[in-house]
Amino acid sequence: MSKITSLQVAERAGVSQSAVSRVFTPGASASAKTVEKVRKAAVELGYRPNMMARAMITGKSRIIGLVVAYLDNQFYPLALQLLSNALQEKGYHILVFTASNSQGAAEEVMQELLDYQVDGIITASVGMTNDLTQRCAAAGIPVVMFNRGQEGETVSSVTSANVKGGRAVAEFLLSCGHESFGHISGWSGSSTGRDRQAGFSEALAEHGVSPQIVDGMFDRETAAIATQTMMESAAPPDAIFVGNDHMAFAVLDTLRHEMGLSVPHDVAVIGYDDVPLAAWPAYNLSTMRQPVNRMVEATIDALLTRIEDPSTPTQRIEIDSPLIQRGTTKGPKT
Repeated sequence: MSKITSLQVAERAGVSQSAVSRVFTPGASASAKTVEKVRKAAVELGYRPNMMARAMITGKSRIIGLVVAYLDNQFYPLALQLLSNALQEKGYHILVFTASNSQGAAEEVMQELLDYQVDGIITASVGMTNDLTQRCAAAGIPVVMFNRGQEGETVSSVTSANVKGGRAVAEFLLSCGHESFGHISGWSGSSTGRDRQAGFSEALAEHGVSPQIVDGMFDRETAAIATQTMMESAAPPDAIFVGNDHMAFAVLDTLRHEMGLSVPHDVAVIGYDDVPLAAWPAYNLSTMRQPVNRMVEATIDALLTRIEDPSTPTQRIEIDSPLIQRGTTKGPKT
């Protein structure tokens, strides 16, 4: 069978070929009657619009590239779902690529996205080199970093207020009467890991306290080993701040099931993200809640604004996170 064309749909619906084009172009204007006739004819004939051909004509693919480093952390599948749903509501679709944080892998993926002529790129937990940002800028493709920041003003970013969040954790644990502190940090190559650690350490330093810090690399197995190292040290902490919930679950499992310790009576634990699993009774984890809905909304607004008007300045958006107290921490002393 030969491929059905828009001209055949137009003839069946009794409208012009341009009317068919408008019906299948997001944001284009067409009357309800025209839309009904065209879609009915399209179904009857089995017509599907050629999105790539339209992209070649209009210069707009209506595709957003999303690059994510890993999906083990439960925060990212949730964010990916929200980003995809919100973009589809605005007439866009997501093309997902995974890449490690190594420079070569990120550059290879970015080049593929440029070849697909995407309208914009969102990176989640992936770093951007100056060379990559310059290549995207030269191609006229705006980039927004989600849950990761970068120095300078070459690319927009949306994060929670990580330094402020780290400080809030320290102040809360101090108010609970804790005296010795540990921090299982995220990967030092990420702004989120560095900023959360910085806020936590700075707030404690103001009270004359230094935390014991072990790098958890945002990795479950590494965090489990870090927990044993920390708790078997000469001065184990009575409170641990973990750089994200994904690691915090491993910390809790290690403390409870491998070391036989009681949480929060022997040691308190607090995470960062507030993924759905944190509220499950098995973990009941106290944590800083990343406002994922607001972060997604800000990311899409920043990206689409720059797609529509490339002269719009880049933005560094930080959104406050509330502290959610559950069963892995004691309440503040009165």
